Amino acid sequence: MSGIIGIKVGMTSVITPEGKKIPCTVVQAGPCSVTQVKTEATDGYNAIQLGYGTRKEKNVTKPLQGHFKKAGTTSKSKLVEFKEFTAEYKLGDTITVDIFEEGDFVDAVGTSKGKGFQGVVKRHGFSGVGGATHGQHDRQRAPGSLGASSWPSRVFKGMRMAGRTGGDRVKMTNLAVLKINKENNLLVLKGAIPGAKGSYVIIEK
Repeated sequence: MSGIIGIKVGMTSVITPEGKKIPCTVVQAGPCSVTQVKTEATDGYNAIQLGYGTRKEKNVTKPLQGHFKKAGTTSKSKLVEFKEFTAEYKLGDTITVDIFEEGDFVDAVGTSKGKGFQGVVKRHGFSGVGGATHGQHDRQRAPGSLGASSWPSRVFKGMRMAGRTGGDRVKMTNLAVLKINKENNLLVLKGAIPGAKGSYVIIEK
């Protein structure tokens, strides 16, 4: 498995030669630096650690400063480990969008937008209890009966109820790479990926 770290730029659309409009997401992927190489002999498994972005030296801990100095790179703001990387890399090597080709299918991992504490209508798509007549009062967005009485005298785990929504790690699979702009390190992926504009995205091949 290979991959790269990027930032979600936003969404746009691509028009096919047949005139079909396809929604897509633009990701600025890389360049990433190899900050650590793990082998089965030393760590028990094969993997490489990639660093992306820049960070002020004063905001980096002394152990991490030594970590980046050993790799011969500047301080990075985001570190991600990729297991079983398909190619061989050394410390300090740079990885760009060249590892992808148009037509490839990739997975995108991001953190979904946090929406705070929400009710069942927004969180789970409930339709509410019903109309506002026949004695109904402020029930349009209520969850309704939970179905629990003297037995089991409790709420089952996993019951769809109000609660914190969003802010979770989400993985979208099998997204087609529609276009690649190597000059600006841009990937155009078919469909939507989790996260807000400017958030980190992990693209796995």
